[in-house]
Amino acid sequence: MNSVERTDVLVVGTGFGGAIIAYHLAAGGARVVMLERGPWLTADEYDHDFKLGSSYTRIFDFTVGDGMSVLGGNCVGGGSVVYFAAMPRAPRFVFERRGSVNRRMWPSSIDRDTLDPWYDRVAESIAITRQGWEDVSYSGGLWAAACRHAGRTANPVPAAVDTAACTNCNWMMAGCRFDAKQSLLLNYLPAALAHGARIRPLHEVQSIAKSPDGGYRVHYQLVDAEDYRITAGEGSIDAKVVVLAAGAAATPVILQRSAAALGPMPHAVGRYFSGNGERLNTAVLNEERVREVLGLELDPAAFQIGKGPTVANWDRLDGSLPEYTRFSLEQLYFPPGLGTILAMPGGPDPRWFGLGKKEMLSHWQKWLIIFQMIEDDNEGVFGPPPARGNADRLSQQMLGLGTLSYKPTLNTQAAWAMADAECKDILERDGLATVTPWTNDLVGAYTVHPLASCRIGDDPRTSALDDRHELRGHPGIFVTDGSAVPAALTVNPAMTISALAERAVPAIVRAARERGVEVAYGAPAPDGSTSGRRGTAPLVPALGG
Repeated sequence: MNSVERTDVLVVGTGFGGAIIAYHLAAGGARVVMLERGPWLTADEYDHDFKLGSSYTRIFDFTVGDGMSVLGGNCVGGGSVVYFAAMPRAPRFVFERRGSVNRRMWPSSIDRDTLDPWYDRVAESIAITRQGWEDVSYSGGLWAAACRHAGRTANPVPAAVDTAACTNCNWMMAGCRFDAKQSLLLNYLPAALAHGARIRPLHEVQSIAKSPDGGYRVHYQLVDAEDYRITAGEGSIDAKVVVLAAGAAATPVILQRSAAALGPMPHAVGRYFSGNGERLNTAVLNEERVREVLGLELDPAAFQIGKGPTVANWDRLDGSLPEYTRFSLEQLYFPPGLGTILAMPGGPDPRWFGLGKKEMLSHWQKWLIIFQMIEDDNEGVFGPPPARGNADRLSQQMLGLGTLSYKPTLNTQAAWAMADAECKDILERDGLATVTPWTNDLVGAYTVHPLASCRIGDDPRTSALDDRHELRGHPGIFVTDGSAVPAALTVNPAMTISALAERAVPAIVRAARERGVEVAYGAPAPDGSTSGRRGTAPLVPALGG
């Protein structure tokens, strides 16, 4: 009854930052255990509805904060199961950002050139499609046509989607039942399992303490499979190395709660949170003007299908522009249930309810949603951790109240306003649509790509991690999820989170070896491909073999 399980490496979370680490360490011979707060679903369990207990409510975590809400994955595979599979690489200027601290935010060892070999490793492991116009959904094509009409450019988005297997069901946020979306359940995770890694779903990590042998003891609670407010026991696992990849809204909370046992955390733990500058604009299209101006016939049925974001406008991703004026605009399509919740009518008194909202909802088949990603100011700060988990659970599944506080600065507000104006100029030109921007006044900002709450960097005052992703002052603890990314990326972050995780593996291998773990580095891609390994081999010569 008093025995504690032991392993070499314990990974908290099974998303991009966790699965990649687990695969490489397990393939190198280490004993690896992965703890995942959410359930483990298979393709036939992904539901195409919004009912309580469907995959839509089971595999999401929606945490409401003060001024910022966070939507993330809550299942084995993490964000890869629920994301829209857009996989662009970050623009070159991102790595040179200085932000309001007026010093380089990224470690000096990382820029686009040094990260490109690690991007290549990800692209070898997760099949990424360079979509053509024949793959673009109707809504994506309409956005492209509107951009062209306004003198802008638009391009299909690189995506981790097998276009031959995709049925255009538009339920990929609820998990892809056709295995067209290349989630981690199809590559890194099965490869990790094949090498002996073990995954424990419904295990919510609470804190980390020192173990008697000088390693770490990770405490968890077992979560009920139907009601996430209920726990069904607890336990501990001792590990020589701990890798936190629970997400940018959960990883800092675990570390905050661990301070009592481990000692003080770096100042930057739970600070400098970024929502990746995200914001929605909802355009209600004028069917007659779309026909007359763009020569397109608005087919309401076409707006019920799609592949998430398929077309983006990147005209403002120009490194010569001043900071806080660079952004991307991406066509996005939510299924009606979620889209109707998020949108609100415009006018002098916007509301989430009332006659204006009812009128807007009656035209939902004519909506085009534009997702903007700007350069925000890393304003988010986490308060004291809740009694359990990353939030106080408000409902049986999905909904929780967190401690994140986010007050947008003038820099962030100006950047949003600039992107809003660009959306209006493109879509309201010649009466094509009426555009309503998201407003923070009622419910605050939101993000589906939380970043930077435990970021890497060179300055100990503003970064919780060194450039190897190791937690300052706590050797053997690493953070490899979105919380390690220093700042907003102006594009979807999954590819960059994955590349940084690949880059972090050699340092974690070294730390494990120093702690007596017999582990090698140099595994091929999960399917056995080796070109990516050859490309990064010169970067880690001391770990060859």
